[in-house]
Amino acid sequence: MKILVTGGAGFIGSAVVRQAIRDGHEVVNVDALTYAACLDNLASVSDAAGYTFEKADICDADAMARVFNTHKPDAVMHLAAESHVDRSIDGPQAFLQTNIMGTFTLLQAALAYWEAAGRPENFRFHHISTDEVYGTLGADGMFTEDTPYAPNSPYSASKASSDHLVRAWGETYGLPFVLTNCSNNYGPYHFPEKLIPVVILNALAGKEIPVYGAGENVRDWLYVEDHADALLTVLQKGANGRTYNIGGENEARNIDIVRKICALLDQMRPKDTAYEAQITFVTDRPGHDLRYAIDADRIRNELGWRPSVTLEQGLKMTVQWYLENEPWWKALQNRDGVGARLGTG
Repeated sequence: MKILVTGGAGFIGSAVVRQAIRDGHEVVNVDALTYAACLDNLASVSDAAGYTFEKADICDADAMARVFNTHKPDAVMHLAAESHVDRSIDGPQAFLQTNIMGTFTLLQAALAYWEAAGRPENFRFHHISTDEVYGTLGADGMFTEDTPYAPNSPYSASKASSDHLVRAWGETYGLPFVLTNCSNNYGPYHFPEKLIPVVILNALAGKEIPVYGAGENVRDWLYVEDHADALLTVLQKGANGRTYNIGGENEARNIDIVRKICALLDQMRPKDTAYEAQITFVTDRPGHDLRYAIDADRIRNELGWRPSVTLEQGLKMTVQWYLENEPWWKALQNRDGVGARLGTG
């Protein structure tokens, strides 16, 4: 297939691009190269015969029309998004612009291209979203594909809006689509403002390791390369108009994730004192969802996919990657907002 990937220089997008190229697909990577993008994420495939990069903004209608008409993709994998909850609290407008209006602009370009091509049935618009659109859970239960939407942050509200737009374009205009909602991703090339890279890098720098509130918030952790494999599986095998939840089957409290990383660093980069001594509890984020958990029965039963990496394996591989790739993360530490406390309201 020739796949148009938006946001392919980001964390999850670059994993998708690398996996798609390994699987033998052609990829057109469309990315505006905003603060969280990094073309170094794609060094392993940048010279591949099937890889093309287009620097373009998904909010630019003329640019999107040109990209579709020039490259004539068989499918779209839409990952371009503003995604950091803390940043959405401080500056929600950028999230509405990119996640809502950007998705609208991309849908319009895809629809025009698809109709001009004779409405081919095998075309797919794959919209990649988050479990955060479902809101928060208590101690029990899991999100299913039928869970009502109840977003609690500007970020998750903007992603919920984009999900609804994709479904509406499918129902109203017939645009073939699949939609996925994933749990928290982690792994190599994770931009250093999210929890796991913050813990690793602050620990190595001898700084305080900030934990919001009491660290009791629970997330389901999905290794990013497992996620990329799942996304390509849904693109190729998913039923038109269907939503699939993708989870890692790895629920853990934030404080337990932090302690596991500290213990790994004690083994892999030992120092005189335990890294856990650097943990500091800080004021919680406004509207911080207590718990997310994914029921992934649908993708497992219908498409035969399930995660291959356990939390213990994934965390060890992730810590090892950061220890071995210091030039990559050091080059990103001067970017806007990295290392600063965001989202305090």
